[in-house]
Order: sequence, then C-alpha cells, then structure tokens
Amino acid sequence: MKPASLTSLLALLLAPDFLPAAPPEAAAFYQIKPVASPAGVDPQIGGMDVMADGRLAVTFHRGEVQLYDPKTSAWQPFAEGLHLPLGVLAEPDGSLLVMQRGELTRLRDTDGDGTADDYQTVWDGFGMTGNYHEFAFGPARGPDGKLYLALNCASSGASIAREVRGQWSEIGLPREDFYRDWKKNSQEAGRMYSRVPWRGWVMQLDPSAGKVVPWACGFRSPDGIGFDAAGNLLIADNQGDWRGSSELHVVKQGGFHGHPASLVWREGWQEGDPTKLPVEKLDALRTPAAVWFPHNTYANAPGQPVVIPNTPAWGPYGGQTVIGEMNVPRLLRLRLEETEGVWQGAVIPFIDTPKLKRGLNRMVFAGDTLWVGRIHLAWAGDEGLGSILPAGPAPFDPLDINVTPDGFRLTFTDSLDPAAQDPALWKIQRYGYAYHADYGSPELDKTALTPTTVTLDPTGTIATLTLPEMKTGTVHDFDFKALRSRQGESLLNPHLAYTL
Repeated sequence: MKPASLTSLLALLLAPDFLPAAPPEAAAFYQIKPVASPAGVDPQIGGMDVMADGRLAVTFHRGEVQLYDPKTSAWQPFAEGLHLPLGVLAEPDGSLLVMQRGELTRLRDTDGDGTADDYQTVWDGFGMTGNYHEFAFGPARGPDGKLYLALNCASSGASIAREVRGQWSEIGLPREDFYRDWKKNSQEAGRMYSRVPWRGWVMQLDPSAGKVVPWACGFRSPDGIGFDAAGNLLIADNQGDWRGSSELHVVKQGGFHGHPASLVWREGWQEGDPTKLPVEKLDALRTPAAVWFPHNTYANAPGQPVVIPNTPAWGPYGGQTVIGEMNVPRLLRLRLEETEGVWQGAVIPFIDTPKLKRGLNRMVFAGDTLWVGRIHLAWAGDEGLGSILPAGPAPFDPLDINVTPDGFRLTFTDSLDPAAQDPALWKIQRYGYAYHADYGSPELDKTALTPTTVTLDPTGTIATLTLPEMKTGTVHDFDFKALRSRQGESLLNPHLAYTL
C-alpha cells in the first residue's frame, strides 16, 4: 500500500473526483449489498477466505479474526491479538493460515469450542526494521499446493527501530547511523528500501517439507497476490518510485520485476547498491509488467486478483480475473496473453458504481457470490464487508482483446452495429510510462491513433482492427463511447487499456 503522505492525502481531499465519474446504471446489473460489521471491531478487512462449511474467515485491522455465516448473517469471534493481519487462507482441516506483520501463523481450534486456542508460527524468516511500511501479504496457494507470500519494502516516510530482525544490509549505511539520522539516510537508501531480508520479494513456502524459496524480487508494495484460472501467479503493485503507474505482473521463479532495492538479497549479488545502477542495466535485467493500470483513469491502487467462476450467473465472464481498486468504487477485469514468451494484456472496467464503496482490497468467491472486504488505513478507501451478485444477463460491454501482428481483435458481449466498421468511431490513445527512480510518471509520447481498417465477423461480436503501426512498450487506451450495439445500446464500460 502506498505511504500516506500529507501531500497525497491533501490531493485526495482537494480533488475527490480525480477519476472519471462512475456510471450510475452499473448498479442495475448487479445486486450489491452491505453486511453489518461485528460489534466492537474496527471493520477494516485485511484478509478473507471461504471455509469448507461455507463460512467466511475474515481478518480485521486491529488483529481480530471472525467467522461470518452467510446463512444466518451472524459473526463469531475466532481469534484475537494478531498484528495487522493482511491475508488469510482456510485449510481443509478447519485451521486458518493468517499473514501477520511479523509471521505466517496457523490458528487451530483444538478443543472444539469454536475459537482458536493454538497459535503456531509457520514461518517468520524475514526481516523487520520497525518501519511502518513493512507490510506482509498472502498467503496464496498455487496449483502445486505451495504457498506464496509477498513482502513490502520500507518507506523513507518514517523511521526504523534501534533493533532490527534479520541481517542488515549496510551497503554504505551502517544500521546505527541509519537509526540516528533516518531522515537523511533513508533518502540515501531510496524512497522505498530493502535493508533486511526479504523485503520486496515474493517467497514460496512448502509447509509439508519445511522449505522456503525466495521466488522473485523487484516489488515495491505487492498488495495484490493471487492466481488466475491457468495457474499463473499474479502480483499487483502500486505506482511509486520505479513504478510509472500501478502494474500487474505474471511472476515466475527468478524474475526481477523492476524495483531495484530488493536485488541486494539475490543470491550472488555483488553489484553494490542496486538503486545506484544505471537505469539501462536495470531495465535489461527486469521482467516488464504484463499490464499497466493507467493512473487516474483506471486504477491508482489495485488490490487482490481473483477468478470469476464459470457459472451461468456470471455468463461470459467466467474464468476471467477480477481485481479491486482502493481509491474509487470500481472493479476491473484483467485479460492476459503470452506472446513469444512475453506476458501482456488489458485492464477493463467491470463494475463501476458508488454502491460498491471504495477500498476494494480483498475479495473471494463463494459459489456465485463475490464477497468484498474494504480497508483504508491512512490512505483512501472505506471499510466493511459486502456481497455482489449478477442481477441478470451481462450488459453490452467489451469482453476480450487479443493482439494480432498488425492490430487487435476485440470481442464484445453483444453484436456491434455494422456502422462500427467505420474506423473514425474507434478512438485510441497510445502512450508509455518512464522507468526511473522518480515517483510515478506522466503519460509519455501521447499519440492519437485511428485504425486503418475495421472488420466485423458474421456475428458482429468480434471486431478486427489494423493499426498504422504497432509500438511495443506502450499502452493502447481505447475509447468506445461512439460504438453501439445492433439494438442501439451504448457500452456500459466504454474503455479498455492494452499494454503491448
């Protein structure tokens, strides 16, 4: 999660409508309901999962774990005394794996009274400096049965403790000097820094074998962790230093995903302070993001990705990945494809209505119901649990997109009017983001594009566009507001951004 600087918070207060207004008609297609929070609990939700009996396991900001029964709308306390638990995974035996700030913990109810009486440390082999920004996220279980965790970097926005846990990486900054003058030395270390293991890393755990593997590095604030329907590990990271905009990464073992601070913990690293390396050298090392979330128009702080179930209720969206957004009440869909060994794809607004409320950080499906958990901490957001169900057939919307050698093939949920073959109706902006140590990036080399040709398939649901040129390392931001269906309908969400 992003540091809650005074400047950032003031900007939010002064410009509450910095993202496009949400279309009010979105709520007509989905049943969106609030859930009353348990009494006496700060209702900011850090983690959610569905237990074998259908109850939801929910972790709260002040360290409580409670179980919610959708059948009775009743909450039951299960555990307390945890430290900022930002993820939970329900196990088949009824135990819960909870990612606390300082460890992954297994909670068990051994005497059958409905509350946890056994708190077992599963893994705590990562460093802590006491910096407020050292969050820990997960666990997510992969198709291989192993667990994956993500660890935040520290922030120059606050100090560290005199004592730290784990090895300290000095690289020119002795720990005691850092502690005594953190305001000066944290700037030297970088806006986000990794001075103890394994900050900025994704870790793989095999609890049955007691084995931990440093899986991939280069992350800044990897709040969003999950798997898509094909079993690919996805990580969403926030805009900031070395992040021109928020990003979605497909993570493989050994990857470096752009934020250099964590490279110091890579086995055999002998290059000194990685943040001081030339950008060109870092760029050659990194695995680029699969998807950029255009800042201030699509998402500013994406959360946890989850897979939409293949059920009649969700219709054509089954198997796709949905992700929440912290700053505005919006859910987005992700479409990914691997082309010549490179992951790329699109982000598409999905459900965009004030009824969602902000802070959509944690999500889980139970049958057809999508449960959303909200949080704000000191950043933008909201709080509390809610549920979402489709209210009928899917709206007229962009469904999918694939790149072609000379353009794109777009699929819609309904047939386009034949007039859509007029290239002038398709508005596309192409731009990129800088890879640099600065915080964020403007949209660079912004260029308006018009397709040279547009053809529809016989069903009218697939449009194939050829473009004058294809330029990699850019976003192609589509505006479909001029398009209509054969019935004359406008698209519910007339935007899509593809990272090429």
